[in-house]
Amino acid sequence: MALLALGINHKTAPVEVRERVAFAPEALADALHKARCQAQLSEVAILSTCNRTELYCATELEGTRALLEWLGDYHGLDVDELHRCSYAYWNEEAVRHMMRVACGLDSLVLGEPQILGQLKSSYSVSQAEGLASVELGRLFRTTFSVAKDVRTQTAIGQNPVSVAYAAVNLAQHIFADLSASRALLIGAGETIELVARHLKRAGVQHITVANRTLARALAVAEEFDGRAIELSQIPEELPNTDILIASTASQLPILGKGAVEVALKKRKHRPIFMVDIAVPRDIEPQVGDLDDVYLYTVDDLREVIEENQRERQSAATEAEGIIETGALEFMRQLRELDAVGTLTQLRGQAHEVARQELEKGLRQLRNGREAEEVLRRLAHGLTNKLLHQPTVQLRHASSEGRSEVLQLAQELYQLNDSDPVG
Repeated sequence: MALLALGINHKTAPVEVRERVAFAPEALADALHKARCQAQLSEVAILSTCNRTELYCATELEGTRALLEWLGDYHGLDVDELHRCSYAYWNEEAVRHMMRVACGLDSLVLGEPQILGQLKSSYSVSQAEGLASVELGRLFRTTFSVAKDVRTQTAIGQNPVSVAYAAVNLAQHIFADLSASRALLIGAGETIELVARHLKRAGVQHITVANRTLARALAVAEEFDGRAIELSQIPEELPNTDILIASTASQLPILGKGAVEVALKKRKHRPIFMVDIAVPRDIEPQVGDLDDVYLYTVDDLREVIEENQRERQSAATEAEGIIETGALEFMRQLRELDAVGTLTQLRGQAHEVARQELEKGLRQLRNGREAEEVLRRLAHGLTNKLLHQPTVQLRHASSEGRSEVLQLAQELYQLNDSDPVG
């Protein structure tokens, strides 16, 4: 059984491609079962975020073609196009990659913490569907443990740097005084909560949260003394909006060019700063063509993020060391587990030989033989039977010049070079 991590991320594909391979949360369970069947996987989990789509698998596959074909069929994409912008890691490299992802070392924002929660959600969905049990279950649990060590033992999580932080930081470059700005946040997930927190710290007094579920919007808005509205009320709110940041799981754009044009006329062409963090995008790309609109996507935030993540490089080096130790330990334990079947069989065979010799000895005692003679015979018989096959195989290996087998026997039985073998 092999471990495989196959994916597409912000390093290998632009947002136009990433949004086409993204999975809606409500579609994950169905996608997992289809992937398992079509690609003949033993276990599978899917991580889908704005910056990456990755599949973690336990499989007997020897390549990635079947999995890429399923991904292409599912999203209506050419498999060769997917192959060009995808990456695949096997076994120890797959373990190391997942750990780096969980610790935020493979993120657009170095050390960002949201990815760990997203990875935990990925595991939860797969586990609930019975598709992350033995192999993947062990890998996920170890990965979470390593990520916890990295967070507690290094400074990787210090100095807030995230897509949300970068969006607000960019707004501060455009608006001299954020305290006079009004913000409209579309969505009510973890990223939007983080955006709202950064906006509040930057001095924004008026925050409105729009969401498909009003109750969820209220829960976020109340935390920051803001207002909550439904998505249908966005056109009414736009004329009063200076900063708009969107991050939902919608598969279709929520804000179109027409609605923004109307709002700009009412604003008398006062500019609106917009950041679309979502993948697939929440704001139609054509909105960026309008005068007085500053529209940025997650890819546009890269420069801002790179400037702010330099402080985490030292901590990242420490984190890599913890991950390397964790990956090697996981593989060591995995190899130990591979030996369990053999060890169980070996012990069972030895116990059976011992049982047979003991029965023979007991019969001899019942027939009146001296106990000392019976014990000597039992020890002799037990030794001969336990060592018969190893002796035959060692002699055979020696005759063929396979000295490595003899060396392994010396290691297994802790023999000195001067000790006779055979």
